[in-house]
Amino acid sequence: MSSDWKVEIVECGDLVQDDDEVTPPEEAERRWNRYVDLADAVTGNEGSSGVAALVASLKAEEDYGAHQAAHAALSRFPHSDLGRGVADAARELISIPRDGSGNVLLILTQAGPAAVNAFDEAIQEAHSDLRASVRELVELHESEEWLSEGGARNVLLMPRE
Repeated sequence: MSSDWKVEIVECGDLVQDDDEVTPPEEAERRWNRYVDLADAVTGNEGSSGVAALVASLKAEEDYGAHQAAHAALSRFPHSDLGRGVADAARELISIPRDGSGNVLLILTQAGPAAVNAFDEAIQEAHSDLRASVRELVELHESEEWLSEGGARNVLLMPRE
């Protein structure tokens, strides 16, 4: 897919929310459908930058089921691309709604060691402030629902600094 796809999925990820009184319902439906179509078109061959675009697209608080298509798309990537792409999108990961970041991190941990190792290695290249913010996010999700179960807890960012 082209870089246009990456730009478009991030733009379409700004789904119309219930409190939006300006956007016509037809436009809201068109954007939702386009977002799902773009996510469904992912083959997994888009590289780590495709993963990063999907993560960045998860910015809507209420997704009305659209994010399920993005989550399914993330699972189609080679594990090393998944891990690297999530790390490359670290700034977006810490700014998207909490459920979105928790779901991405859970998908990452469930993908297995290749994904986790690629994420851990790539995140080490990030600025120390960003690494600290990602660590806080991981710890938050480990203390709450997303990464609290045994198989997902204490998996990311090991060893602890």
